Amino acid sequence: MLAFIDESGDTGLKVDKGSSYFFVVAMVVFENHEEALNCDNKIEKLKMDLNLKNQEFKFVKLDQNKRIAFYKNILPYDFFYYAVVINKDPEKLYGKGFCFGDSFYKFSCKLVFSNAKKCLKEAIVVIDGSGSREFKRQLSKYLKRETEPGILKKLKIQESHQNNLLQLADMVAGAVHRSFKTKKDSNLYREIIRVKEKWVQKWPK
Repeated sequence: MLAFIDESGDTGLKVDKGSSYFFVVAMVVFENHEEALNCDNKIEKLKMDLNLKNQEFKFVKLDQNKRIAFYKNILPYDFFYYAVVINKDPEKLYGKGFCFGDSFYKFSCKLVFSNAKKCLKEAIVVIDGSGSREFKRQLSKYLKRETEPGILKKLKIQESHQNNLLQLADMVAGAVHRSFKTKKDSNLYREIIRVKEKWVQKWPK
C-alpha cells in the first residue's frame, strides 16, 4: 500500500493580509503498487502530451484546460483520497500551536492520518516537503508516534518535482481547496474526481 500527501494553501493565520482562508492536506492512497506505477507512467506521458516536459503538475500553475485534462486522465486508475480542510477563521481556530507553521502542518497531517486509518495497513507514505532536515526528522517522528501500530510501514519525505504521485496529491488538494472558494470553477475539478473521494473533513466544524 502506498500513500502520498501534499497540501494546498498556507499555514499563516493573517488571512486579512494575504494568507489563505483554508489550509488543505490531501492523502492519495493506492492499494496496489503496480497500479501506482501505471498511474505514475500516465502522468509522465501526460506531461509530454501537454508540452510540460521537465515541469511538474501543480494546481496553482495550470490553466483550466490542463487541470481538466489531468483529472480525466487519472480517473481510470484505482486510488482513493482523504482530505482535511482547516478553516482559519480566527473565531474558530485558536490555540498557541496554530501560531507556529510547523506545528500547524503536523497537526493537519495527523488529522488526515486519523481519518484514513481504517484503510491504511503497513503503508509506505510519501509526504511532500522541502523544509529543513530537522523539520523532516521531527515530522516523521511525530507521525510515527501519533499513528496506531500497523498503519505505517515507512515514511518518506520528498520534494514533489521528484515524484509524479506527489503531484497527483497536489492536484487533489488543489481541487478540494478550490471547492471552498467562491469562483466560477469552484466545484468543477472536485466533481470530476469525486468518485475517488472517501472523506473530506472540514475542521473545526
